[in-house]
Amino acid sequence: MKVQKTMKRNIILCIQIFTISILSSQDVFEGYTLFTPGGGGQSGSATTYLKDNNLNNIQTWSHSNGPASMPYLIPGYEPGLENTHLVYPYRVSNPTMDTGGVGGAFEVVTWDGDFIWGYTLSNDDYQHHHDVEPLPNGNVLIIAWERKTSTEAYAAGRTSLNGNPLNEMWSTAIFEIAHDGNGGGDVVWEWHLWDHLVQDADPNDDNYGSVEEHPELMDVNCGTVGSSGPGGATADWMHFNAISYNVEFDQIVLSSRFQSEIYVIDHSTTTEEAASHSGGNSGMGGDFLYRWGNPQNYGRGNSSYNTLGDQHSINWIPDGYPGEGNFILFNNGENEACEFDPPMDENGFYYIEDGEPYGPEECLWTSSYVSTPMQGGAFRLPNGNTLLTDCDSADIKEVTESGTTVWSYSHPGNNSNIARAQKYAIDFFDEDDGILGDINGDAILNILDIVSLVNLVLGGGEYQESADVNSDGILNILDIVSLVNMILNS
Repeated sequence: MKVQKTMKRNIILCIQIFTISILSSQDVFEGYTLFTPGGGGQSGSATTYLKDNNLNNIQTWSHSNGPASMPYLIPGYEPGLENTHLVYPYRVSNPTMDTGGVGGAFEVVTWDGDFIWGYTLSNDDYQHHHDVEPLPNGNVLIIAWERKTSTEAYAAGRTSLNGNPLNEMWSTAIFEIAHDGNGGGDVVWEWHLWDHLVQDADPNDDNYGSVEEHPELMDVNCGTVGSSGPGGATADWMHFNAISYNVEFDQIVLSSRFQSEIYVIDHSTTTEEAASHSGGNSGMGGDFLYRWGNPQNYGRGNSSYNTLGDQHSINWIPDGYPGEGNFILFNNGENEACEFDPPMDENGFYYIEDGEPYGPEECLWTSSYVSTPMQGGAFRLPNGNTLLTDCDSADIKEVTESGTTVWSYSHPGNNSNIARAQKYAIDFFDEDDGILGDINGDAILNILDIVSLVNLVLGGGEYQESADVNSDGILNILDIVSLVNMILNS
């Protein structure tokens, strides 16, 4: 009898464990996780992995250079996961400016690893670092340090370079790169932080004004300049580490680790407007549309308002996901992910009260404890879970809203780290309508689509979104050139 009772208890226990396991597995989002472990040095080789929930490799890509940040999967010229392209930002061997997150280039390769195109930005004036952001039109946004001399810095109103041994100041620029059809890229849009400065230290220098009255501008005297990074002495001022794009409002958001703040700018501007204080959908040119995390940077609030510290991975939560339209990031200073709802109206305009900091006052949701001193990621998933990356431990985990871990992965090795990981739905790339450039609707890109596009352009036909290959809102010869390049390189 005692044996029977023991067996019964064991059976019940097994049933309970099995039931918990089933319930837990139902909470896991069915998808494929993409990431590139680092730690191989600036020019060391690396491998990008795409894994399923059972940790099987769906695909891997080998690289001759180590990662600068995280990779991205983008749609190919035909639907299906096997037709996707990988966008990989990497570290060049001899960067012209060197510190944590240094990169220098990105490449776009096929599912099988064949090179399609790429771009290198590593010269005396600019050095790509950290993140890139693929755009819906196939272009790629990249972050770059912009070297400024001490003379330029002092003329702009900077009062001290904090004893920086390089005697220079690295500002920031954003470049949009388009495939040139020959395996390289062209700059088609750019934004420079140096065009959007303010200072209240010296009326005889440029950019003089009230910092508090101009939250749309960056105080050139905010923070220190440079530190001792992995590559030695630096002149890094902002240390932007992530960039994300919102297609609905045509806006870009950036994360600055050194200023513990995020910034939104208008991408609908021309390059000339982006260098000014007017133009674009916002009417504000390239000025900040919104900023959050450390309002003392623009002379408002006090330390109790400072929400962020050394944060990474800023991105919008996509439409249709729980929390859609909100921001989510990894807040390293607080060892957690943070979701917050910006003060924004239905037209995409942010609002702020006179003399007050930008809201909100606090995070809408925070994750359970995750600690990493470098990089780190947070991405919302379609089922409401959040994918978190602990960079320095090379750990990835998926957590529910309540903080329960329902899936995890740790990459082996003593010298491994994972900047950020992202998870894609299994059918994310299976959509077979609306393929860009597929004008005749046969789900493939070929000469017939070129003929159709030429007829639309010459005949002044009705606008078709699939025919607007460069996504500029009009149909013209530039779309024809872009479509020809797409087909030739497919």
